[in-house]
Amino acid sequence: MSQHQVEQFFENLWQDYIRLTPSAAKVHQVLGQGQPIINDHVAFRTFNIAPVRLAALAAHFESMGYEAKGDYEFTEKKLIAKHFEHRDPRLPKIFISELLVEEFSPELQTIIKQLVGQIKPEQVARPEFLYSGTHWQLSSTDYERLLEESEYAAWMAAFGFRANHFTVNVNELTDYDSLEEVNQTLKDAGFRLNSSGGEIKGSRDVYLEQSSTMADHTPVRFSDMEKVIPSCFYEFARRYEVAPNQLYTGFVAASADKIFESTNAR
Repeated sequence: MSQHQVEQFFENLWQDYIRLTPSAAKVHQVLGQGQPIINDHVAFRTFNIAPVRLAALAAHFESMGYEAKGDYEFTEKKLIAKHFEHRDPRLPKIFISELLVEEFSPELQTIIKQLVGQIKPEQVARPEFLYSGTHWQLSSTDYERLLEESEYAAWMAAFGFRANHFTVNVNELTDYDSLEEVNQTLKDAGFRLNSSGGEIKGSRDVYLEQSSTMADHTPVRFSDMEKVIPSCFYEFARRYEVAPNQLYTGFVAASADKIFESTNAR
């Protein structure tokens, strides 16, 4: 994939994201003050069922020159994840998680398998699949049923394949020296932050601090009704040096576990 195609891919991904997350544009106005915002990473969700397994989504990024770096496990939420990095540091890191569907109730498994069964493998093979949304009809009843067991499963069923969140690289913000300052500016501007595990997840000791807004709410047309539910959120990451002039590039599972809760309805 050419450099131009890669840039166009991320632009299309961003446009799909801000359509569901209009507050992201406001974040840029509040924090950027006309300066460009550098993206630390983009996160995606999926199910561990063919043809949409984590590896299938990752293949698109590997074709762009990305390499797998870290593996993560989220036992309580029944997820695993990987992160990918490009040799060009200007390109964002990629974080892909997948739900271990077989670890849930037979009812949840049936609903998810019926949804994924409507996806054609040739659709997944195209890069634009990563911002294609849903490929199925979902009832509000099934959405609520999934929500009882897994917010992650319910979000995927309602929104499908797209960026779950983008992330501001706080190290590159010229007017801020700390994540605390960023958070305070956002709160002063009326944003609600994810306070699960504290507003700042992680610390200098683990070389990464993260915070996030709570997800925007957007109307979703289910097969039987329209319902306003949480969509996507914006994350903020401050990285620390692991060696002179070398920032930590990985993720911290305990922190990411709490970041997932930015799409919680309650």
